[in-house]
Amino acid sequence: MKALNIYILLAALLLAASCSDENGKSDAYGNFEAVETIISAETAGKIIEMNIEEGMTIDSGRLVCLIDTSDIVAMMAETRAKKAAIKSRSSQVFTQIAVLNERKEKALNDKKRLEKLFESGAATQQQMDDINSAIEVIEKQIKQVEAQNAPIVSEMKAVDAGMERLNLQLEKCKIVNPMNATVLEKYAELHELAAPGKPLFRIANLTNITLRAYVSGSQLPNIKIGNIVKVLADKNSDENRTYEGTIYWISPEAEFSPKIIQTKEERVNLVYAVKIRVKNDGSLKIGMPGEVEF
Repeated sequence: MKALNIYILLAALLLAASCSDENGKSDAYGNFEAVETIISAETAGKIIEMNIEEGMTIDSGRLVCLIDTSDIVAMMAETRAKKAAIKSRSSQVFTQIAVLNERKEKALNDKKRLEKLFESGAATQQQMDDINSAIEVIEKQIKQVEAQNAPIVSEMKAVDAGMERLNLQLEKCKIVNPMNATVLEKYAELHELAAPGKPLFRIANLTNITLRAYVSGSQLPNIKIGNIVKVLADKNSDENRTYEGTIYWISPEAEFSPKIIQTKEERVNLVYAVKIRVKNDGSLKIGMPGEVEF
């Protein structure tokens, strides 16, 4: 009887272990990935600041790289001086217009007084004609001087457009990190020459990482976007880390499949990619293998 009890206990343990192995088998496998962004230079020049290292976490809006701006600053100073000279010329024109307007105002007042004298017979028609001619001459002079200011205004607009362009070039020398991210790789170092389109560094937001796994056609009807699943990642050779993940994308097309599927048996053997968003505790890395339990 004692031997029989031992045999039954051993059988129960083996059965439990067998069930554990069966239940512990994952439903899908894949690798972790993230959206990687390559930050490139937009202008040419020597790199005079590079404030990042690989593996560093950097905040959005942080100035991480500066390309030499001395040439642009010199051109901006030259443009400001040119604008000041244009303003001086414009001021002279407006001064002339102001003087002519004063002369016109005086002539108009003289005309009013002369009209009263003309009505009383104390002024002649010749005097009236002379004052009217004088006013017409002043008005023509005002128009001529105003016409001199038109090209000056156009020149000022061109200088302002040039200054705006220089400001844009100056901003392009400042490489600002676009998002909270981790530096994956640097492609340039301090004192090296940058060129438009030359990659400077590569970043990715690893706060939430994606497990891209693959499921069979037979599994596909049992999963949908928004499902909460169990995600496993290697902790060591014997243990796994467990995470909670959310399915947020299911491929609409099968992968590694023939173009024409004729039978149901073939259809259920197709492989579909799914993406699962996982909150990263810092242990998950790009390319690391992962498993899913639905």
